[in-house]
Amino acid sequence: MLKDHAKIMNAIAASGEIIGRKKLQKMIYIAKKLDFPFHEKYQFHFFGPYSEELTLRIEELCNMGFLNELKEKKGGYYQYRYTLTENGQEFLEQNKVEMPALPSCLEDMNSQNSRFLELVSTVLFFDSLEKEEVQEKVFTLKSKQKYTVEEVETAYQYIDALKGMAKQ
Repeated sequence: MLKDHAKIMNAIAASGEIIGRKKLQKMIYIAKKLDFPFHEKYQFHFFGPYSEELTLRIEELCNMGFLNELKEKKGGYYQYRYTLTENGQEFLEQNKVEMPALPSCLEDMNSQNSRFLELVSTVLFFDSLEKEEVQEKVFTLKSKQKYTVEEVETAYQYIDALKGMAKQ
């Protein structure tokens, strides 16, 4: 049970800090699609792929004192910051998680904005479809985001770059 928790903790530790629940969801989903061993189940939701399991694991890790969740008021909404606590760091040192290529992938994803990661994760969610069909899904399901053809193409290029990083 705690092995999956340790993987999430490892991902946050590798990222240093993840700002935003949506960003955290997208980063873990993208890592899973890159064949890193994350086992949370995802469904398509308002902001793209979403895992209730991941939300519950994060809550459990916060309750156990392994993760720090800082809630900040930003204008009309709240933003959450996730970092590992000292107890979380100690737990990880005793429960090693071996995913050598994960830190570079997560650091890169963490440098992207949530809107772009939402697009990338949506493209990956429909990766069994042809490119044109994926683009149509993006434009239909994500019409409020007003993604462009160029942004969808950039998402595909970014996915290819991440796949290259994941293999190292």
